[in-house]
Formats: sequence, C-alpha cells, structure tokens
Amino acid sequence: MKLDEKKPVEAEQQIANPAKADSQIDTEEIEAISPWKDSLKQLRKNRFALVGLIIILFFIILGIVAPLLTSYTYEEQDLVNRLQPPSSEHWMGTDDLGRDIFTRVAYGARVSLQVGFFAVTGALVFGTLLGIIAGYFGRWVDMIISRIFDILLAFPSILLAIAIVAILGASLQNALIAIAIINIPIFGRLVRSKVISLREEEYIMAARAQGMKNGRIILHHILPNSIAPIIVQSTLGFGTAILEAAALGFLGLGAQPPTPEWGQMLASSREFIQLAPWTLIMPGLSIMLVVLGFNLIGDGLRDALDPKMKN
Repeated sequence: MKLDEKKPVEAEQQIANPAKADSQIDTEEIEAISPWKDSLKQLRKNRFALVGLIIILFFIILGIVAPLLTSYTYEEQDLVNRLQPPSSEHWMGTDDLGRDIFTRVAYGARVSLQVGFFAVTGALVFGTLLGIIAGYFGRWVDMIISRIFDILLAFPSILLAIAIVAILGASLQNALIAIAIINIPIFGRLVRSKVISLREEEYIMAARAQGMKNGRIILHHILPNSIAPIIVQSTLGFGTAILEAAALGFLGLGAQPPTPEWGQMLASSREFIQLAPWTLIMPGLSIMLVVLGFNLIGDGLRDALDPKMKN
C-alpha cells in the first residue's frame, strides 16, 4: 500500500515543477550548438576547403621562414649562372640576371600576401561603413552612395586600377591603394543589401521602440548579423587582390625591380619562355595556387555559413 502511495506523490511533483522534470529528461539528450560552432564543424567536413587552407598556410610559412630556407638574397645577381635550369644548388633555377628563383618566389609570397591583406582590409573597412550607412538610413544618403558604387562598377576593375595608378604613380603602395578602391563597391553593395533586409526585422523595430540610438543598433544588431557574407567576400577578395596586384606588376605599374613580386617576375621573364620556361612557370604556378587556395576556402566558408547551403 505504501508503494502505491509514492506514484501520486511523484506525479504531483512533476505537475508542480514541469520545467525541472523536462530538464532532467532532456539535459543528457540535447546539447546546444552555437551557429558558429556548427559552421566550423561544416567547414571541417569540406575537403576542398581544407586543401585550400593547407595551400595558404604553406605560402604563409614559406614567406615567414624564407631567410632560413635559402642562403641567397632576392636581389643577389650572378650573371655567370644566368638562366640555369633547376638543380640541387638552385631548386627552381635562375633568371636572366642569375638570381635564384626559389628565393624570389619565397620572398614574393610575403609581398603578395601583404598586398592582399592590406587591400582587402581597406576595402572591407570603407565598403562596410558606406554599405551600412546607405542600407540603414536610406533615402538621399542611399541614393548618393549607391550612385558612387555604380560609377566605380561601371569601369572594368583592372582598367580603373590602371587609371588610379597612372595618376598616383607606379609603385607597390599605389597599386595597393588602387586595388582597395576598386573593391570598395563590392563590399559596399553586399553589406547594403544585407542591412536593407535586416533593418525591417522585428527585433530592430523593437530596439527603436525602446529608444535605442542608431549607432548602438548598428553596432549591436546590424553589424553582427552581417558578418557571415563579409567573411566570405573577404576570403574571396584575397585571391582577387593578389591576382590584380600581379596584373599591375606585369604591366609595370605595381612593384618595381628588384622587389620580388610574382607579376613583375612574369613580366621580366616572358622573353625567355622558350629558352628558360622555368622562369615563368614558378611564379605563375605560385599565383595560381594562392588564388585557388583562397577561392577554395571562400567557397567552403560560403557553404558553411549560409543556412541555405547546408543539407
């Protein structure tokens, strides 16, 4: 009889405190996963993204430890051994001035990655700022900023970069500025479209109703919810910036000799494509691999961060 009396007591306790009863059942079965952890988990499953990450890490490490991997300097000339094929002494051969190509490719990784980083950072900062202002405030502010973006996008990107460098002067720093400028509208329009979709959400309207200032709404609600597409575009922008820097260098508008920039190396070696093809293959292959690596990572991030792409 005592055993039967316990059941109604337990039932009454569950009715009185249902949350406690549910937590006892679900705590062991359900583990909360944040969206960022879920995205990281999805990214780890993407083999192509991991391959891209390995490629980029390889070139980053190559640029950092370049002085430890070679006994030559990137401007050291040896005319006696000019246009030598790859050997144990010169792993990638020598160019028309007898400079070690491996040394110049390794030091060139520093130059190209720095150009990509600073150009994308500049475009990201100014593009995101203008995009948020245009998308959040709208009206005549949006009209002015959007027309500026349209004007910049009306020109082919490389042609606009050439025009900017022609005005500022041929140098690596001016090429970096030009690359940043031509990528500003890309980030700006991306952020603007995201902000326009967010500003009418219920939680934004609730924040306004509570008297929250625009600056706080942007910093605490708009910007955090716009991070995902910005990250993806930044990763893809790295590869584009490196490719554009190589194009300007090839045209003689970027890094100037003896700076070991991959595009400039291609330009100085194009006359020897039949006599010494390794002088073109090595820097060209480096450009291709770095751009491929960033594109693979960018595609992986897009698949991981976009809910529509998840299975």
